[in-house]
Amino acid sequence: MKGGESARIDSHTVLFGVIGNPIRHSRSPIMMNRAFQETGINGVYTAFHIVGEQLADFVSGVRAMGIRGINVTIPHKLDIMPLLDEIDAGAQAIGAVNTIVNENGRLIGYNTDGIGYVRSLKEEAEPSLAGKRIVVLGAGGAARGIVYALTQEQPGRITIANRSVERAQELAKSFSSLADIEAISNETLKQACSEADIVINTTSVGMFPNVADTPVDASWLQPGAVASDLIYNPLKTAFLEQAERQGCRTHGGLGMFIYQGAFAFEYWTGQPAPALAMRETVLASF
Repeated sequence: MKGGESARIDSHTVLFGVIGNPIRHSRSPIMMNRAFQETGINGVYTAFHIVGEQLADFVSGVRAMGIRGINVTIPHKLDIMPLLDEIDAGAQAIGAVNTIVNENGRLIGYNTDGIGYVRSLKEEAEPSLAGKRIVVLGAGGAARGIVYALTQEQPGRITIANRSVERAQELAKSFSSLADIEAISNETLKQACSEADIVINTTSVGMFPNVADTPVDASWLQPGAVASDLIYNPLKTAFLEQAERQGCRTHGGLGMFIYQGAFAFEYWTGQPAPALAMRETVLASF
């Protein structure tokens, strides 16, 4: 089956899915089914609304039904971990799992969020991160995955800024053995942004419906620097629009979503993901 044909479901069709609560807004099913269609893989990907007390039963179901792969979204990324047989080193370090691979009944947990983000940043904005000074705004779960993935790229320095400086310090300490990382308070953020090669917003500031808000003043960034935002609704946030006017290069959040899915697809199938087709399908759904 090649791109364009309608999916054929038969007794060899392999099951995949995403779990979360809520889940009905997820664009993963349209994206992943398009990926299977493009590559001719006989797979079907669906969304499961799972609440906390059903999680263990769901994992038993994955084993019993031989579901090959699962994506895990909010609020299950931490609680799923003790139910798995093995956790990849990256997911262990981040402390969250967003992808499960079922290897003949053995469930292995991975985290593709941070590596998906970095792959998209390198493909869309900045091919080499080595030696770069990077400012990360926010110290939540998304920031953890991204900071871990960035430490694997030999950056010059990673600076984490957060409203609560304690959280930023805690995150910096987790990965301080892997790269030069510092935590700062918002008081010194303007200075840090003016020296940065890349400024990454991992907070929800500027997300729909509060689209006029910005996490920092884009005029703090130097022209030519990269302004990056994890938000993809709107596709171009006010922060990115202002940064563009400032002469910065910009990088939106859609790529992270596409590439976290691409890595999951590759872990499950052993084939390169059709990232362009995946992006096209997600864009068409807005």
